[in-house]
Amino acid sequence: MLKEGDFIKREVVIYSFKEQLLNAITHWLGFLLGIVGLVFLIIFGVRNKSVVQIVGFSIYGGCLIFLYLSSAIYHSIPNEKFKRVLRVFDHCSIFIFIGGTYTPIILLSLDGIMRIIMLSFIWLVCIVGIVFKIITLGKFSKFDKLSLGIYLGLGWISIFMMKSIYNTTSLEFIFWLVLGGLLYSIGAIFYANKKIPYNHAIWHVFVLLASVAHFVGILEAYALV
Repeated sequence: MLKEGDFIKREVVIYSFKEQLLNAITHWLGFLLGIVGLVFLIIFGVRNKSVVQIVGFSIYGGCLIFLYLSSAIYHSIPNEKFKRVLRVFDHCSIFIFIGGTYTPIILLSLDGIMRIIMLSFIWLVCIVGIVFKIITLGKFSKFDKLSLGIYLGLGWISIFMMKSIYNTTSLEFIFWLVLGGLLYSIGAIFYANKKIPYNHAIWHVFVLLASVAHFVGILEAYALV
């Protein structure tokens, strides 16, 4: 039988103090930047008198903040029993963030039935991913590579919408969109390679840079119109 102490060890990754400090700092920074970014987007949405922008930006910003807050708290709390629960939020928040990032892009670049289909599909996959994380509680390490593959695959689905996105935005937005995807993908290499010193903190930095790239793209393509 798996004892509670063993369960906790399986659920919580042990980092050195310096590693954990960097893990926390990088995503507390992301949390603060997320709040500032959300405020800016809402201001522009109100200025543009666009309900769709306000809704899309709010969902995007809220999911962005939730991702960084979940991660920052998880890496800041020393109590391993709490970390066991917080790790679930940390992992589930990735799916929520992916769905949140897609939301304003789909709402503002697609229309009609295609908008409904793509938005429903993305969020359905994200919900399935969240349920998967919950039912595999205690086995995160076993399914780590599978989860990473799902994250990346879901993120790169945007390729199939690229033509519609380009028609309503610009080549510059496509640049920011692809750059963000590449940064996430490169960061995933460090995340998967546990032998690299400070690999998780490096992953956090790439996530931060990638989300900044996507934010800049969304700001320029949809808010500054």
